[in-house]
Order: sequence, then structure tokens, then C-alpha cells
Amino acid sequence: MSFHGDSIFWVEVEKIVPNPFQPRREFDQAKLKDLSDSIRQYGVLQPLVVTQRETPRESGGMSVQYELIAGERRLRASKLAGLAQVPVIIRDGAQSDQMKLEIAIIENLQREDINAVERARAFKQLAENFKLSHGQIAAKVGKSREYVSNTIRLLLLPEDMLTALGEGKISEGHTRPLLMLSDRPEEQSVLFREILLKKITVRDAEQISRRIATDRVRKKERMYDPDIVALEESVSERLGTRVRVEPTGLGGRILIDYFSPEDIRKILTLLEGRENPLIAETADLAADVASGEIPMPTEPIPEVKKESGEDDLYAVSNFSL
Repeated sequence: MSFHGDSIFWVEVEKIVPNPFQPRREFDQAKLKDLSDSIRQYGVLQPLVVTQRETPRESGGMSVQYELIAGERRLRASKLAGLAQVPVIIRDGAQSDQMKLEIAIIENLQREDINAVERARAFKQLAENFKLSHGQIAAKVGKSREYVSNTIRLLLLPEDMLTALGEGKISEGHTRPLLMLSDRPEEQSVLFREILLKKITVRDAEQISRRIATDRVRKKERMYDPDIVALEESVSERLGTRVRVEPTGLGGRILIDYFSPEDIRKILTLLEGRENPLIAETADLAADVASGEIPMPTEPIPEVKKESGEDDLYAVSNFSL
């Protein structure tokens, strides 16, 4: 595959269309502006790479269009700088879709201009659409097979976690402990929140993930009460945080994690609502009315005022953390 006379041509920017297989979707606007300022002052120092397409016009003659293979960031910055023409190298011959994707991936990897999620989706496209093995992809991009496989594995994460990774809110290292909890979505979601809100390190996240996995094995080995396991999952889902029930010889304890003052208020509100007899009675009444077991009351329910007494000493509202 040769270059068009190994020459550089000047082409109008409006005649260049983007590479449909460009894996990069996110462009830092501040950096793009910096590049456009540089281009405005010094020009485009490195030519774009394009292919030439000719299509017949209805009125006769040929219409020439150029499809970008490499250099979308330079093209965007050139448009931002107000350039009418940019330097290009024209590749001879029709480029296959696979080749367009490969060149775009390699260029972005060499410049480190592609985030982990975009890289994973590009590798997956090469594997699924063009039937390349992970080893073949690795050879083309100059990486190890394990690197390619682990990158594609990132796409097993839920979309909100992929978004956070793409935006740099979590690091690629944080994805390892999150992926360890793929079979426990509630625990995975709680750990993700913990990473975001507490800014915990990759090492701390891995320790939490390993502890969860170890606890799961121990519970299975000890024939852990399935009712308690179900209770943990139910309460954890309801409160939106990690909950652990630890039985002892006599009774046990319930451990509830929280990540912010708002979490504490939510947890206390829910617990207080459970313990308040008036709220519980009203809930039971509403359930009976909804089921038709008792008719809808025609008179308003009188307000019940609880007198202060010894029982108040044990109300959740009287405790502080």
C-alpha cells in the first residue's frame, strides 16, 4: 500500500469527512483550543492521512471527497482555527474498513489520546466485526495478548461505571476489584460508590473486594443460614449500602456502612420509620384498605400524640453518631 506519489497535498477542510471507524469519541475542548492556537500560529506541522473517493455527479464529471484515516484531532483544531486548507497525504487504493480502524487505533495508542473505554470498544470491534483473535490484535497494536484481553474485559462493567472510567472519575486500576464483584451487583455498586465518594485507592478497593470474596467462601463453608444471607442482600439493596449480619453465640450484630452525612440521615429515617408505632400502624391500615379487608374510613384519623416517657430514651432520634 503506497502513498500518493509520497507527496503532501493541500485539501479544503470541507472536503474531508471523518473516519467512520474512529474509536475516539471524547475530545478535551481545552486541549483542542490549545492545539488550534498553535496551528493558527505555526500551521499544521504533521499532515493528515486520507483516502480519495470519486463519485460521479448527476450533472456530469466527478465529485472528489477525502475520507480521514488519521488526524481527526488536527482536523477539528484546524477548523477551530479557521483554516481553509490542511496538508494531507493521500493513500492510494481503497482502504478496507478493518484497515481504517486499525490505523485509527494505532495512531491514538501511540499518542495516548484514547481512553480505556474507547480502546476496549475498538479492540472488541476488531475481534467481533473482523474476526481477529486477541493475539492478532495484540500483534497489530504492539501490545501483549493479556493486555488486549483485559482491556476488552472492561466492557463487562455496567454503563455508569464505564462512563466514570471514560471521564477519569475512576482509574483503570479501580476496575479490577469492581470486576471481581461482577456476580454480586449490589456489592459492586456499593464499592463503586465508595470509590467515587471516599476517593479510596486501588489497593484499598482490592482489599475490600477480596474480603467480600473471602467472606462469601467462609459463609458457604460454614453452611451459612440462607435466611441471613437473603436478609443481608435485602437490607443492603433497600439502604443502598453494604450491610453485614454477623451472628454470635447469643444474638449477633448488624454492620451498616455509610459514605456521607446524607446516608446517615437516610438510614436513621428508615430505621426510625420502622420503629415508630404510629407509622407502622398507619402502614398496616393502608395495606388493609388497599386489599379491601376493611372499608375506607369516612372520618379523618385523629392525630395521636405520644407523651414523653421512658420509651423515648430508646428512640433512634435520641442517639448520635
